[in-house]
Parts: sequence; C-alpha cells; structure tokens
Amino acid sequence: MPNIKLKRLESLALRELSLWLIEQSKDDRLKEISITEVRITNDLSYMTIFYTAFRKEKLALYSEMLDEYNSKIRQMLASKIKARKMPELIFKYDESLAYGNHIEDVINSLNK
Repeated sequence: MPNIKLKRLESLALRELSLWLIEQSKDDRLKEISITEVRITNDLSYMTIFYTAFRKEKLALYSEMLDEYNSKIRQMLASKIKARKMPELIFKYDESLAYGNHIEDVINSLNK
C-alpha cells in the first residue's frame, strides 16, 4: 500500500510543478521548461524531477535557473503537498525525448 501513496505524491508533485512553471513563475524563461516525470524515494528523502526543454542550446541556463529556484519550488511544494517530510529536490534533464527522436531519425534514414 505505501507504493500507492508514493505514486499519488509523485503525481501531485508533477501537477503542482507544471502549474507553477506555467502560471505562477515570474521568470518567463521557466515557462520554456516542461516537467516530464517525478520520482520520490521510498523514505521521502529525495524527489527527482525530470524536465525537458525545447531549446537545447539553453540547457545549462535552465539547469542553473532550476538550482537557483530550488528552495522556492520546495517551499511551494511543501505548501501544496501534505507529506510528513518534504524531500530534497534534484533536477535532471530527461534525455528520453532526444533519444526517441534520434532513434526515429535512424529508422527514417534506413528506410530511404
């Protein structure tokens, strides 16, 4: 049963983060980031947030911005999520979309 609670927390965190980035963040550059997945460890110590962005040339900037806003995002999540402990946030770029596009390009080049 604890797994169901964990999945619910992950889903709630994903929704709240996405809404915050789009509606409430004051930095317009954050609106270019899309949250793809949230994973929380079983002991609620760490929350890994996977994100993607449309402009790959700005990945370093996005990473710096997310690290800069880490405490503010954590405070916002703590107010929205009723968990006994608010995990540390870890932001990671989600490479699955880029990998999928690469595979599609390889398949298309083989079909030609």
